[in-house]
Amino acid sequence: MTDAKKTTHFGYRTVDEDQKAGMVHGVFTNVASKYDVMNDVMSMGIHRVWKDAMMDWLAPRPGQKLLDVAGGTGDVAFRFLGRAPGAHATVCDMTESMLVEGRKRAEAAQMAGSLEWVVGDAMALPFDDNSFDVYTISFGIRNVTRIADALAEAYRVLKPGGRLMVLEFSQIPNDMMQKVYDLYSFNIIPRMGQVIANDRDSYQYLVESIRRFPDQETFAAMIRDAGFEQVKYRNLTMGIAALHSGWKI
Repeated sequence: MTDAKKTTHFGYRTVDEDQKAGMVHGVFTNVASKYDVMNDVMSMGIHRVWKDAMMDWLAPRPGQKLLDVAGGTGDVAFRFLGRAPGAHATVCDMTESMLVEGRKRAEAAQMAGSLEWVVGDAMALPFDDNSFDVYTISFGIRNVTRIADALAEAYRVLKPGGRLMVLEFSQIPNDMMQKVYDLYSFNIIPRMGQVIANDRDSYQYLVESIRRFPDQETFAAMIRDAGFEQVKYRNLTMGIAALHSGWKI
């Protein structure tokens, strides 16, 4: 007798755990060149406001070391460095083509001395224990095969006193508003993906992955289970997205 393979979800599909990472890699390889454009179109530019709100709450300090996981095109790292003189940011992403797009951006050239780009897996980070002051992940943790493993790795690589901050799509507390948002997401976003990125399937997956992600309280409990303390969250735009914060004490 052999153990049955463990399964997970890929959008609304059930797949073997060992398949998901490759499938997610395929999605982001396909959309890398249009990723920033699609973010603007899908959110009507609001993702920029959310990332600024993330920085406001995070309050970067000079000299800090940031690890931005699933940070491919550099949005969060650039914002962090812009607010923290003498800081250093490491952008880690499993999809090299996303990092390539990040390196092409004007901000990357301006901040080259403070930036590092690393291909790596959120569930097995290629960094030593107690290495970073801040760990961020934006719109990436819902794509991880085992979220608990990614949170455990975040805890491991943070220094004592370090801070975790997660920006992710979430659930709107109002059922009627959630239904309206779902109508937009499932009917409009995949069509935008087809028109702008010539890739409907990848954006269909991204929409489905949002609905499969735990709600705010459930995810906060997962962060606590990973060892973080003072765990709090803030809803953004009625709960379409949420910021979660925790500390390694």
